[in-house]
Amino acid sequence: MIIAVDYDGTLYNDGQVNVALIQSLRQDQQRGHIVILWTCRAGDRLIEAVQKLQQYGFKPNLINQNAPQVIKMLGHDPRKIFADVYIDDKAVKV
Repeated sequence: MIIAVDYDGTLYNDGQVNVALIQSLRQDQQRGHIVILWTCRAGDRLIEAVQKLQQYGFKPNLINQNAPQVIKMLGHDPRKIFADVYIDDKAVKV
């Protein structure tokens, strides 16, 4: 399973890291799932986010990149991140 998770408002909100979510994502990784940090951050702000997550013992498998098996399946690397599950504070259930 591929899980894409947003940073701002999801992993990090109002100056606080979502420790429970990080623990859950680490467990997912231990089960063999791929976790992608899916964020609009770039440059220094992206580095800051990754460093903050590392302080809490979390390292995403990929950052704003599609998993290699997705690229192979699709035959190209689309800009849109493919995932089975998207975790985002702006999500809307339909």
